[in-house]
Amino acid sequence: MTPLTDRMPPLARTQMDDAQRAAADELIAGPRKGVKGPFIALLRSPELLSRLQKVGEYLRFNSALPARLGEFATLVVSRTWTQQFEWFVHVPLALKEGTSQQTIDALRCGRRPATMSADEARVYDFTIELASHHGVSDATYDECVECFGERGVVDLVGIVGYFALMSMILNVAHTPAAAVDGIEALPPLPQ
Repeated sequence: MTPLTDRMPPLARTQMDDAQRAAADELIAGPRKGVKGPFIALLRSPELLSRLQKVGEYLRFNSALPARLGEFATLVVSRTWTQQFEWFVHVPLALKEGTSQQTIDALRCGRRPATMSADEARVYDFTIELASHHGVSDATYDECVECFGERGVVDLVGIVGYFALMSMILNVAHTPAAAVDGIEALPPLPQ
């Protein structure tokens, strides 16, 4: 398979206008500590970058969902979009938060993991249903509200939407993913 050409490579500081430099500085000063991944492409629209990075910061670091479930939802979205950059970033984080390697391996291959915890299964089912049907059934909604509360459900929708958007940006920009030792890349999903 021929590697894709990076359509929106990193900008040197000298190539940036004032708004881009300000957006980059804000990102660097935050918890991400750099302009990486989707933010490289988003730097072409510094106002959008500024607004989205704040949303992502909330969803990643302050969501009503436990970090383990937020990371797991991110992996489900990454698998759905076959987004390598997000996969390589979030697999180690999900493992650190307690998602099992067996669950990640099944997800990587496009299978519903049999080894998920009950709350991971709720997140998986909600995310897949939302992505496939553009909404969720009353049963799925009610089960998630009972488990995560309304705020948790809204934050889960936010995580799914945010990482779908980041995946779209990365896929359109052909942003390359840096391989991580011990993490296998996503194969194409079966047709």
